Parts: sequence; structure tokens; C-alpha cells
Amino acid sequence: MALMSSQGMSPSDPILIRAYKKESEMEVWKRGRDGRYALLKTLPICRWSGQLGPKVRQGDRQTPEGFYAVTPAQMNPNSAYYLSFDTGFPNAYDRAQGASGAHLMVHGTCSSAGCYAMTDDGIAELYAIARESFAGGQRAFQFQAYPFRMTAENMARYRGDPNLAFWRNLKEGSDRFEATREEPQVTVAGGRYVFAVSPEGEALAARKTAEDEQRVAALVSSGLQAVRTAYADGGQHASFQGLGGVSRNLGQVSRPEALAYAGQDVPVPDAPSEKFKASVQSAASERPASVTPSRAKADSTRRNDQTGKLGTAASKKEPSRGKAISTTTRSVRVSAIRHETASLTSVTRLQRQ
Repeated sequence: MALMSSQGMSPSDPILIRAYKKESEMEVWKRGRDGRYALLKTLPICRWSGQLGPKVRQGDRQTPEGFYAVTPAQMNPNSAYYLSFDTGFPNAYDRAQGASGAHLMVHGTCSSAGCYAMTDDGIAELYAIARESFAGGQRAFQFQAYPFRMTAENMARYRGDPNLAFWRNLKEGSDRFEATREEPQVTVAGGRYVFAVSPEGEALAARKTAEDEQRVAALVSSGLQAVRTAYADGGQHASFQGLGGVSRNLGQVSRPEALAYAGQDVPVPDAPSEKFKASVQSAASERPASVTPSRAKADSTRRNDQTGKLGTAASKKEPSRGKAISTTTRSVRVSAIRHETASLTSVTRLQRQ
């Protein structure tokens, strides 16, 4: 109550919750008197399971990612895990992807098989905050679940991950919220999330997205290594590890042996298209704005003439250069793949136990 009052909030004001798997944190946001959301509190996640990425099928142990709506009917005061609320998986997006599974919860204790486990103390606090908001008239609160904080740095680091297209779609919603502090309206069309905020908010979000894309291109051009973060079976907030967990009542902890292999960054080779796109975007951001169309056309003509001459000379002197470059590229890619495979061996062995 004191924390809410100090930020101009009341217990009955609407809430919004955001979860981040890699950081193992869950944020509670509350709408203030100005109609915009402000961060109330960040809680550590004691346990989540699977890998970074969406839930695909029943039994894959994946903790869901996406945008969900939680209603009073999804709150469970008689949970086997003290207290809980159902995330609402599968939603319309998940069903459009053919995903299967049910009863993916945020609950107590420290055990997960596709859920966000918050400890009994953590879920008690979340549950009480949600209950007061429902009592104040909120019909449903938005639950946003992400693989990690959707920063430009993270998008650049995970540019080689097979889930990148999905994560870019999630970032569209994240950007709207972060740029405006408005709850984005969420629909699903064409097998992807579609987000909307106020017209003024859309302009702010577009600016943030453009700035982040420039930042990503600059990071890639600077040589930032692309990675995948491997887990034997999910992760846990650092505050629960070692002596931090001994002093707290965590309850049951699922697969504690898997935590020794949590969060290992494995370098992955860059996709050629990503390198090309980064170089083009970086060059575009550095190009002087004062070049006139006529001058640009003249420069282009001279470059084409020179390229033709150079290309002819090169073809006479170095007929095997293209083949040599292709062979070298294949060798580098094979070496990178072997390195990734070796790095993942210990994780894979534990996953199969």
C-alpha cells in the first residue's frame, strides 16, 4: 500500500504483468491517475522450464511466450502449488500455429514443467495485487511473456536464433508499451500478432523501433557475436541460488541438477543475409544527406563503368577466385557448426536424462 501511494496509485487501479525468461524476472505495472502504466515492483522468478522460445506442443516443457489475457475465472485460490493463475495458453496466436498444451500457470513453490514458479511468497503478492484490481473493476489484465528484455543489444545477439521472426513480432508489442506506457490492443491476423495504441503512441513506437534497428545494425557491423543461449531445462533467478536459496522457503525445486547448465551462450554463425542487411543499414545511416540526385546518378554511372572494367580484368587474371572464396566460406561455416555442437554436448546429455 505504501509503495502504491508513493507512486500515485491505488490498489484498485488496473495492472499489467511482464515476464522475462532469460533474466528470470516478472514485473508488475499499475495504471496511474494519468492513464499510463508505471512499474510497481519486479519479482524474481524461482523456476521456469525449457528453452528460450515459444511453447509448441504438450509435454515439451516450454514455458509460454506471447501476449495473454487473465480474467478472474483463471485465478485459482485452491492450487496444488499454493495459489496460481492460468496464463491463458493457448491463445488465438498459439492455436494459429498449431500449438498444443493447457494449464500453463504462474504459481507458487519452485517447480516448473512449463509454468512460471514464483515461490509461495511471490505468488501470494502477485495474487493479492491482481485480486484488488479485479475488485476495482478490471475485467482482465494483460500478461506479456518474453524470452528476454527486448533491447537492441539482445536482438542483435540473438539474430541467428530460429525464433527471431517470432521475437521480432513480440517486440512490436513491447515497443508500443515501452514508448507510450499504454496497454497495447492485441489481435491476431495472418498467423501473427497485430498491435495498436493511440495514433500519437504509434508515432512514438515507430520512432523507437527505427532507432533500435539502427542500433542493431551498428552492433552487427561492429562484430558483435551472434549466440544461442542453451539450457538443460530452464533457469532461475540468481537470488535463489547458493546461500540465497537456503535462507528462503522455496518448497519443491524441479530438476535442480539442470540449473548447473542454465544460460550457456553458444556462438553461432551469422546468416549471410543478416551481414548484408547490417552493412547496408550502417552505410545508409552514415551517408551524407547533401548528395544531389544528378550527382548520385553520375557517381553511379562512373562506378558501373569502373566495375565493368575491373570485372573484365579480374575474370582474365583470377578465374578461380570465386571458387576459392566459396570454399573458404564453407570451411568457416563448418568450423563454427562443429564448435557449437561441441559446446552443446553436455547440455544435450542432461536434457536426455
